[in-house]
Parts: sequence; structure tokens; C-alpha cells
Amino acid sequence: MSDASTRAAPAAPAAAAERLRITEIFHSIQGEADAIGWRTVFVRLTGCPLRCVWCDTTYSFHGGEWRSLDEILAEVARHGARHVCVTGGEPLAQKRCLTLLQRLCDAGYEVSLETSGALDVAAVDPRVRKVMDLKAPDSGESARNLWSNLDHLLPHDQVKIVIASRADYEWARAVVAEHAIDRRCMVLFSPVWGKVAPRELAEWIIADQLPVRFQLQLHKLLWNDAPGR
Repeated sequence: MSDASTRAAPAAPAAAAERLRITEIFHSIQGEADAIGWRTVFVRLTGCPLRCVWCDTTYSFHGGEWRSLDEILAEVARHGARHVCVTGGEPLAQKRCLTLLQRLCDAGYEVSLETSGALDVAAVDPRVRKVMDLKAPDSGESARNLWSNLDHLLPHDQVKIVIASRADYEWARAVVAEHAIDRRCMVLFSPVWGKVAPRELAEWIIADQLPVRFQLQLHKLLWNDAPGR
């Protein structure tokens, strides 16, 4: 065997190991969770292994642009906001998302992560506020819920359940009670835009005296869910 055939392939450039595929970075108002109303820089990563039927960010499934972590941090800093939200798609589908989260925390930002709940959150920096979905049946992806993630929730984290029907609501009510999720962290119930009337969901929560927080997506009310807002 020749020396050439046994020679190791050249290592990838260090910069290539520090990149993420980004759909968009934009400056807006946080529309949900406990940081609602704050000026926030959103870093939307490309790609998602789930296909929820009501997804409103399908444009992030493909495409995007490779950007270095240094470039991402510089773009975030340019907007002068204290809050940063790393979202998708499913940001944890890119392994270097964990490094981005750590670097944002190290830079002094208040960092939140929007994640589907289908991928392991155990390695997420504990300084990050995880906003983790549990997928109700009408999403079409409830079988993907990774229930062990509940064991990695911290008091500052949040569990969000997006509700498209009365059946989804009853499922969510049962899951919160069975797993005592409200004792772990804040629980958010949010109606699917155009599927459940917000007032109806609010009245269900009141009637059942649930220990959950009702939320509407503020960005939809302000900008009708336009991309980049």
C-alpha cells in the first residue's frame, strides 16, 4: 500500500467547525413566553426534523446561509438589545447551536431557546431559558415528544403547548396534571392562529382553574406574522 493511500485527509479549516446555517437574524419585539414585549434579536437557524401541520415558519426548513459564530455575535451586537432568542426551525438540529448559546450567555445577553421538545435539551447551557414545546395530537407530531426532557427543565424554563382543538386542550390538561409540569416551571397554553378562538381557550382555562399561563403571539397581532418581524 502506498504512502499516498494511507495519508490522512486534510483537516477541515477551523472556521468551518464554527459555522451555523442561518435563515435570518432580525430585531423585533418578543411576542411570547416570559420575555414578551422586550426588544429582542432573533437568530433563526435553518432546518427542522418535524412537520407540524400548523407550522408558521416552514420557510426555515431549507436554504439559509452559512455564517460563522463570530459573524452571528457581531450581528446580534449591532442591534443593541439585551434579549436574544435562538429559534428555528429546530435550532438543536444543528449541534453547534449549543456553542452559540454558550457564547451568547458569556457575552452577557438574556438568552432564550425555542425548541420543539423532540431533541435532547440536557446539554443546553443552564443560563439559557428553554421554551420547550410539547406537541399536542393535532400537530401531527405528538409521537415525537421526548418525555425525558422534562427532567432537564429548570425553574426559569417554560413548557409551551400549542392548542388547535378541544381535543388538544384536554390532552394538554391531562399531560400537565400527570407530569406535574406546573411544579417544574411555567406552562404556556397558546391557541393555533385561526383554529381556536383565543377567548374560547381562555374560558376553558378559567373553567378548569388550570395552573397555566394563557398567551397570544403578540407579533401576530402587531404585524400579522410577517417574516422577519
